[in-house]
Amino acid sequence: MDPATKGTPRASSASTSIFRVGGGSQHKYSSLGQGGEDLESQTQLLPGESTAEDLDGESQLQQQERRGLLYRLVWGDPNKIFVKFIMLLLMVPLFNYLAAASLRVLSPNSTSCDSPELGYQCNPKTTHTWGQYSPFFSVPSDIPPSVPEGCRLTFAQILSRHGARFPTPGKAAAISAVLTKIKTSATWYAPDFEFIKYYNYVLGVDHLTAFGEQEMVNSGIKFYQRYASLVRDYTDPDSLPFVRASGHERVIASAENFTTGFYSALLADKNPPSSSLPLPRQEMVIISESPTANNTMHHGLCRAFEDSTTGDAAQATFIAANFPPITARLNAQGFRGVTLSDTDVLSLMDLCPFDTVAYPPSSLTTSSSPFGGSKLSPFCSLFTAQDFTVYDYLQSLGKFYGYGPGNSLAATQGVGYVNELLARLTGSPVVDNTTTNSTLDGNEDTFPLSGNRTLFADFSHDNDMMGILTALRIFEGVDGKKMMDNTTIPREYGETGDDPVGSKEREGVFKVGWAVPFAGRVYFEKMICDGHGDGNGEIVKSEEKQDKELVRVLVNDRVVKLNGCEADELGRCRLDKFVESMKFARRGGDWDRCFV
Repeated sequence: MDPATKGTPRASSASTSIFRVGGGSQHKYSSLGQGGEDLESQTQLLPGESTAEDLDGESQLQQQERRGLLYRLVWGDPNKIFVKFIMLLLMVPLFNYLAAASLRVLSPNSTSCDSPELGYQCNPKTTHTWGQYSPFFSVPSDIPPSVPEGCRLTFAQILSRHGARFPTPGKAAAISAVLTKIKTSATWYAPDFEFIKYYNYVLGVDHLTAFGEQEMVNSGIKFYQRYASLVRDYTDPDSLPFVRASGHERVIASAENFTTGFYSALLADKNPPSSSLPLPRQEMVIISESPTANNTMHHGLCRAFEDSTTGDAAQATFIAANFPPITARLNAQGFRGVTLSDTDVLSLMDLCPFDTVAYPPSSLTTSSSPFGGSKLSPFCSLFTAQDFTVYDYLQSLGKFYGYGPGNSLAATQGVGYVNELLARLTGSPVVDNTTTNSTLDGNEDTFPLSGNRTLFADFSHDNDMMGILTALRIFEGVDGKKMMDNTTIPREYGETGDDPVGSKEREGVFKVGWAVPFAGRVYFEKMICDGHGDGNGEIVKSEEKQDKELVRVLVNDRVVKLNGCEADELGRCRLDKFVESMKFARRGGDWDRCFV
């Protein structure tokens, strides 16, 4: 297990400092807007900002300074001591203004199709069919997501995926290769395809985009607005969220932008007097993603799981059965002189979401941004709605069989996090021998259990969240053989991502865009009711349930009826029953199979 080494705290976002845990300089990170030693690891580009030749010469941080998030405007370059001194002198009279202005700066216009409350609702019949590359959107729920009348929240925890990012290195290389293939071989372009001739591929690699930053700011705003009742005293650090992030740059940046949104919403709501400012510094625990690190929010230790190819195999079978008609159409109607393969077409489809979310959201756009985050990339127009249903199902297959219930070791990857969740819900020490770091989880500074903590925020990746959701038994109602066939899309899957989610005939459907989109989130809630709140304003008096703590889970705003713990009509289980239902996690899953 990795030793827990506490780094020198430094400001990361509004009222947040950092504990660097494990991994040393391998996972170094500079706060957004901060110059200095980490420029070489922060490079990313937005279209229109620089050419491909400039990719290594212009830092991501220099690009991001033009993007207008509040804390950058406030702090500027923290390496300039004089500037910091002047800003500190100005901070008190400015803070009241910033409290009111922050939400205007950080959140989209109320008329925007992208909002903190509902997420990304722009062109939903297309953007909601991008699988895990869909921006977060609020998934309709059969069970009302509001807190039932007669109940009060006592605990809330968010587990969040990072915001929208640029393509990974492998995917970026594949995209670049197919564009080069077209440009060097095509002798004729159909009118709808001709833009490719002039398209210059200059997207960055791996890092959070400005669009993704705003997603996370919005998430922080929404988290505060939903759970403001748990912020008892904003001058008390224990009343504010305790934040952990897995140690990848985009995950850390997502956590920082989330806290920026949270604190901006808090300031706008409370409008604290200048005498109480600045707010107490919070500590962000960053856990290394090095190959040998124990990290419950990043897989990598279970050798048998890492060697598994079940997801790739399911996708390969599906591509062979479903992509040839799409490929034939593009080859016949789009170009002459070039013959695309099925994998080439998949790379062009990938460009639709990645090219769209590469641009700042509409609330932060400038005249040089062609899409503004609310318009689709022109690559989207090359494909039909049915094509994107095929694309969406392909992504769902990959996650289901690679990182979800279709992989027999997927749930085991989430066991450590589930045991940490149980510890927080019950206020008892973590009991686990899988991926937890006992040094961290046994230290009140890095895993607080005592005191009055009621708000927690963890940040991770989509693949890791899939394992956690599987360990939580969220997908037990999905019939893999019927609903996740690797050759044919079942009728229940629907034709577009905008189909009604709550219809009874589709209760057993798995869609990855409903589970782990960009900035996807899971809310874990604990509540106490006066009797048993039924959600209709009436209180059912029951001695057995009187004053019992109830647990509820929401996945992207959809209340998930919990399995194996006698869930009520509102999807909730008594805390003791919920703990009992996590027998698989509490016994360590199938960890012994990892090293056979």
